[in-house]
This record gives sequence, structure tokens and C-alpha cells, in this order.
Amino acid sequence: MPAILGLRGTGEFDQHFRPQNYREAFTMLEPNGTAPLNALLAMTGSESTDDPQYHNFRDEMPERRLAASAAAAAGVTAVSVTITDTLAFCVKGALLVNTVTGEVMQLTADANPAVGTVNVTRNISGTNFAIANGDEIIVAGYAAAEGDKSPSPISFDPTRVFNYTQIFRTSFAVTETLKHTRLRLGDKEQENAAKALKMHMSDIERAMFFGKKHIVNPSTATPTRYTGGLLSSIGTQVDAATNTVPNRITEEEFDNLLIKTVFAYGSNQKVAFVGATVAAQLQAMAKDRWQPEQVSGAYGVKFTKYSTFAGDLLVHLHPQFRQIREMDDCMVIVDFPYLKYRYMDGRDTQLLKDRQGNDEDLKKHEYLTECGLELLQDKVHTVIRNWQKRV
Repeated sequence: MPAILGLRGTGEFDQHFRPQNYREAFTMLEPNGTAPLNALLAMTGSESTDDPQYHNFRDEMPERRLAASAAAAAGVTAVSVTITDTLAFCVKGALLVNTVTGEVMQLTADANPAVGTVNVTRNISGTNFAIANGDEIIVAGYAAAEGDKSPSPISFDPTRVFNYTQIFRTSFAVTETLKHTRLRLGDKEQENAAKALKMHMSDIERAMFFGKKHIVNPSTATPTRYTGGLLSSIGTQVDAATNTVPNRITEEEFDNLLIKTVFAYGSNQKVAFVGATVAAQLQAMAKDRWQPEQVSGAYGVKFTKYSTFAGDLLVHLHPQFRQIREMDDCMVIVDFPYLKYRYMDGRDTQLLKDRQGNDEDLKKHEYLTECGLELLQDKVHTVIRNWQKRV
């Protein structure tokens, strides 16, 4: 199995992988357990932060696409278009193409981004065309006259987004009497420690999917912060409940979804976490055509690879999606080069011992993690909901 995009290293979790903290130790021991997303994030370029609110900047090339907002006859030189950011790229001398009719036009003046009108020379080819309401119009280059001055400068700025680190705490305790009791089932303190770590990692995993970015009492000395998870942070949301046949995605519709949406941006290899119902739909499709390929133990997490001409989906049946009814018919597709685990400097998962009070006749310990999720880009990820049937 070749390296999964966005993950460091070239092999599985094995004896050569040295855990740096309890989070990595857990994901090495139970990569297919309750927290497969965290198992994979442990192999990404995790990064510390020295502030509980961390920022990143998203930048992408603009599509430079407009739409006619009213019909225009062949001789009309003031064309009504929708007001979008693309108008900032409509400078004098730029070429516009109506993709419906093929008409080429040239701007005779810089467009005003606040006004939905562009002034153009129509029908560069000399053929008469009319523009219909809704026609797609794209910016398609620039044509300068000999000796002309340079065009108006254009620029676009990145978008700033942020998220919070969230403090996760899971404690466990044993009384001194129990600690000194000989048990046939082994050391109760060690057993509780293992169970508490599993629950702690499960809590983080669920927050990575279901959390919503928020802060309570921000102006006080003790605010509470909540990290935004994938379901609330990913902008590309596909709801099968609104399809022509509600809750159905046919094989043809899924192919179109892969081509036009899932693999329209980002890598040609992505990881899909699915519920049991979605896994059944994919398996039925695979029997017809796809020939699924088992990827055994890739980085400790088992996948089924679906290879299509649009790209490769590494599909994993998420164990916690089986426990949560609303996730049974969902698919969460992530592009790992654009996903990062962020933790407060010095506050990644750790075991803090002896947290009991001075007068308590017991031993109390806790796991503590202050971490969050960072989406470096948005359009590269996709959420599909309510996929209950394919025929």
C-alpha cells in the first residue's frame, strides 16, 4: 500500500513507531478501535499552538465566472450580470465568453464590483448573438492593443478562519482498600486506567466530528472553549433527502458526485468514514462494477479502496458511527493533506497522577488533553447525509 496522502512515514504503526504521548500510544495499540480518525491524525503533521484560539489563512484561485442576470439583444453593450467577487477581475481589455453561445466580448471599461453591469464590445467574431438570462459568462484572458498601457491591477486576499482548542478531562479512581485487595482479575487501577484512556480518546474523536466552535464567558479568566468538528466546519454538504427520489443516490449519481464535487478540489486520494448503511450501498455498487480492494493494516487502520477515474476513496466503516443512529447513513470524506491536529503547547494527551484531595482515602488520576481540529482548506472535504438506498 503506498503512503496515504498527508500522513508522514511509509509504514504501519509497528515496533518502529515510537509513541510520544498517551494519544499516540493508544492509537498504535487500537488503530481500528473507537478513534480511527485520531489514529490517522497521529501520523499527520500535528502542530502545537501557544494560544487557545488558532488561525489559518485559506487561499484559492478564483473561478472568474459570472451569470447574466437579464436577457440582452445582440447590439446591447451594457450587459447585466450577477454581483460577485468576479467583477473585480473584469478590467478594461479583458475578454468575456458566453459559454452557452460561444460569443466573445471585450470589456471597454473596468467593472464596478458594486454594480451588476459590464460594458463590453459585443460579438468580437462578427456573428450576431443574444444573451439569455442565466447564461454563464467567464473571464477568458486579455487582449491588448499594440503600444497600450498596462491594465488596472487585480488582487485577491486569503480568508482568515479560526478554531479553538478544547480541554478534555477523564478521571478515574480506586480506593486504597481496593488497591490493596488481591483480585483474581488483576490490578484494578491498571484496568481503570486503560478504560479511562479509551473513553478519553472516544470523547476527542466525537468532538472531532460533532463539535461546534464556541466560547462561553470569553471576557473572564475562566472561559470554556469548544472546538469545531468536521460536520459543522465542512461547507460542502450533500443531503440525499433532497434528491429527486428522497434518500437515494444511484450509482450514476454517485459517480457524478465524485467527479463534480468530491474530487473537484484537492487530492486524488481521500479517506471516507461511513456508517453501516452507506457501507452497504457502496458494497452493492462494488459487486456490480468497482471491484473493491482491501487495504490491510494501512497505518494500522483497515480500509477498502474504491478506485475510480475521478480518484481513489479509502473507505473505513467507523465503529462509532454504528453507535450513533444519525450517522448510520452518512459519509464524511476528508482530504488529509488539508487536515491537522492542533494541541496546546505542553498540553497534548497526558496522564496526571494523584489528583485526589489531601483527606481522601483513594487514588485519583486523570487524562487531560487540550486540542482542536484545523481545516487548512474547506472545499476539499465533503459530507454526505441521509444516503439510505441506491435503487
